[in-house]
Amino acid sequence: MGKRLDDVRKQIDKDRLYEVAEAIEILKSGKPAKFDETVEVAVRLGVDPKHADQMVRGAVALPHGTGKVLRVLAFAKGEKAREAEEAGADFVGAEDMMEKIQGGWLDFDVSVATPDMMPLVGRIGRILGPRGLMPNPKTGTVSVEIGNAVREIKAGKIEYRVERAGIVHAPIGKLSFEQEKLAENFHALLDALIKAKPAAAKGTYLRAVSVSSTMGPGIAINPAHALAASQAAD
Repeated sequence: MGKRLDDVRKQIDKDRLYEVAEAIEILKSGKPAKFDETVEVAVRLGVDPKHADQMVRGAVALPHGTGKVLRVLAFAKGEKAREAEEAGADFVGAEDMMEKIQGGWLDFDVSVATPDMMPLVGRIGRILGPRGLMPNPKTGTVSVEIGNAVREIKAGKIEYRVERAGIVHAPIGKLSFEQEKLAENFHALLDALIKAKPAAAKGTYLRAVSVSSTMGPGIAINPAHALAASQAAD
């Protein structure tokens, strides 16, 4: 693995800002690892998350998904529970699911809920919240149309949230994806972040952008070029 990383690093000029397609091409040029690596984007935004009016959070449906099959838990009852099941939810329930979670069960990646279930889900907020598993209207995981919410997640919808340092980390696919598909997923994410720009954010919004793979180095991308390319892709 060390030689593989060295081969990729030799192609990177640390003093240069790359275009998206070129950065992805370099990542893909390395000898494959023993597993299909995830490609991740890191974006440093010109916001201060300590202020509520500068929080950046939302969700975006990547056109080509992430390459990972997510396990979805749906909090719903009656007809809405059947909707969630038919849409492909892996686990569906209400009080029974709450009790399992209180008992230590957390074998799911995303949870969704109908609005009427939120008082119930709120009882386990201290468990779900810190793990990023709490349903939230801002990310579309609290919805009357719970079947659509489940289908979107299964199709490749991801959530993003700015961290304390003002950075957003998000996956855009697997290294085995075609270069064009990774680029399209990249632009879908960047476009969502641009649209989510808080009115209170001042100065340069996209401060720095980089792309990396699980076992690979980060490659700095020119924010201006990435912004222009994303706007042209709309």
